Amino acid sequence: MTPPPATLLFDLDGTLVDTIGLILGSMHHAFAGRDRVPTDADWLAQLGRPLPVMMAPYADGDADVAHLIDRYREHQLTEHDVLIRPYPHATDVVRELHARGHRLGVVTSKAERTARRALDWAGMTPHFDVLVGLESTREHKPDPAPVRYALAQLGGTPERAWMIGDSPFDLQSGRGAGTRTCAALWGPFDRATLEAERPDALATGMRDLLSILAS
Repeated sequence: MTPPPATLLFDLDGTLVDTIGLILGSMHHAFAGRDRVPTDADWLAQLGRPLPVMMAPYADGDADVAHLIDRYREHQLTEHDVLIRPYPHATDVVRELHARGHRLGVVTSKAERTARRALDWAGMTPHFDVLVGLESTREHKPDPAPVRYALAQLGGTPERAWMIGDSPFDLQSGRGAGTRTCAALWGPFDRATLEAERPDALATGMRDLLSILAS
């Protein structure tokens, strides 16, 4: 008897859509005129974690974190459609995986409203069965809670699921939840950093997923 298609969970930023320019531009806007400012490298090294966690080391308390987030999102919402791009073949591959019967979910540390806007912009929304964002769980990647929540929403089991992402936090979250993991090598993290997480598969482009999952 042929097993059912695997449940597939994707990170968003750096995996499905290229938002690196938008992310760095929003960071620069948020910290303009301040003394404590992260470098681009420091900021990207935390990509995949919730925005409040990323802001906290550079802020003076919770109120300042909230102020920085407001500034960040001001730029993000204004420049969103100008600065994001879907990765090559991403929309087509997502469509094909959905057509093959895979149940698909997005697991992101981004606010759900902003995440949905990116999926809408890329034409991917109809192919995803669930979106797990910042508001969905109390704990966030690298904790396994968001992946477990997505599986519960989809009726999937860890043994028949993959977490696909470009950051160590994606891979740690999936592994902690008991799924297989696939490292997306086209995002901002280098291969050595992702290989150190011992993913079950490495993909150099979105089309690689079709052969990885078929095998």
